[in-house]
Amino acid sequence: MFSRNYVNDIQDTSDATQFQREEERVEARSAVFKKELGLTDLALTQVLFIVGLPWIGVAAKQGPSHVVLWLLAILLFYIPSAVVVIYLNKIMPLEGGLYQWAKLGFNETLGFLVAWNLWLFAILNTSEIGLQVTQYVRYVMGPGAEWLTDSKWFNGTVSLVIISTLVLLATVGLGVGKWVHKVGGALMLLTFAAVLILPLLNRAHGSLAEYHPLQTEMPVLSLMTLNLLGKMGFGALGGFEYVAIHAGECRNPVRAISRSVIVAAPVIAVMFILGTSSMLALIGRERVDLIAPIPQVLSEGLRPLGVVAAVAPLTIMALLVIRVAQSSVMFAGNTRLPMVAGWDSLLPKWFTRLHATYKTPVNSIMFVGAATLAMGIIGLIGVGKQEAFQLLWNASAVFYALTYLVMFAIPLIGLKGANLRPPLWLKIAALSGFLMTLLDVALSIVPIIQVESRLMFAVKIGGLILITNLIGLAICLVEERRKRARLADVISVPTE
Repeated sequence: MFSRNYVNDIQDTSDATQFQREEERVEARSAVFKKELGLTDLALTQVLFIVGLPWIGVAAKQGPSHVVLWLLAILLFYIPSAVVVIYLNKIMPLEGGLYQWAKLGFNETLGFLVAWNLWLFAILNTSEIGLQVTQYVRYVMGPGAEWLTDSKWFNGTVSLVIISTLVLLATVGLGVGKWVHKVGGALMLLTFAAVLILPLLNRAHGSLAEYHPLQTEMPVLSLMTLNLLGKMGFGALGGFEYVAIHAGECRNPVRAISRSVIVAAPVIAVMFILGTSSMLALIGRERVDLIAPIPQVLSEGLRPLGVVAAVAPLTIMALLVIRVAQSSVMFAGNTRLPMVAGWDSLLPKWFTRLHATYKTPVNSIMFVGAATLAMGIIGLIGVGKQEAFQLLWNASAVFYALTYLVMFAIPLIGLKGANLRPPLWLKIAALSGFLMTLLDVALSIVPIIQVESRLMFAVKIGGLILITNLIGLAICLVEERRKRARLADVISVPTE
């Protein structure tokens, strides 16, 4: 039998030592990965992933009070999320990112549920890429292409091609994928640079009477304002933790990821605040297109300068590349979650198999690709199915927010076994981020906007979140039981 002293040693090992051993075990598994990511790769990916194209339109609807709302969102959520991510990545720079932080900060079960919710969020958001690409095709080809872009077969084919491309990029690895992400990040910066400079060009041209980018007023104190503040916090400014999923594929994960947050944070803040000011100057709060504010502001801003016809198709193509690159970031990160859960025997080992050449989790990639394509196709089949798909899509933001609640809880009440004492200022930051995220979750489940029935809306969204998490918990408990049974079999095997 196994040495009884060995078993006793395991039982007597301090929690802090177990924490360190688990970190070393994950680092050893990550040693096989190619170290592709450096500071530039990560900083551009941060910009690409975090900056959502519709948000300057949403903020512009608030008029000059947007400056105060952005600053409050930055103070209460953005900065807290940045410092918490830097801290957790510093003490746990491990492949799997937030999954590992939750697992080591609390336990394996909660870690699995964090990965489960993050996985659902990414699947649902990536699955709509085919529909979005067809909308860009309609803009490029003009009204005559509506019959084509309205076709379910065409939409399904586009989804298949795009998701197959994402699978291929994820399979060959970040050596190629990082260039797609960097190009997307660079195009995002260039697009917003154009948005920021257009009011100045129009002012110089004489087509804009005045421009006051930081003109402000106090927002009205109401539930609607709180709802918007929560959306502009977690909704617009969340995402710093996502690149940490690839910590095992970074050349220096502690320094590179931390510095990418420090570099990207002020750039993103300027993009959002001044981008919103440009919207107000060129469009006005009453005419903002909430679906496509970036094309709108570029079109309106370029028209007086006489170059809109030439630039419009290029702008649409740039936005298309940006959206595909964002999906690539989300998809690549999502394929690592089943793999790291497989490392801990919370999913079958099948998910951990690496490609012989590229050292990427090929089985996990194929599985995530199939699930993403299936969700995309469900959204195209019948009204009832579309209704269910829309409900899932609305819940996806809540799935993501739940993972943030756990992340902010780690410095507050986690890390009990790690012999670590987060400083008071970090706990205050984590509490602020937790409350902002909780505000967004509460107002997403119980909406203050007009819906057919607020009670039924809350029941549907809340029930969906509860059911999906119960399914995740059941999967985790079954795998944990199998894991314990395998361990018991190993220990009971007699040795010569």
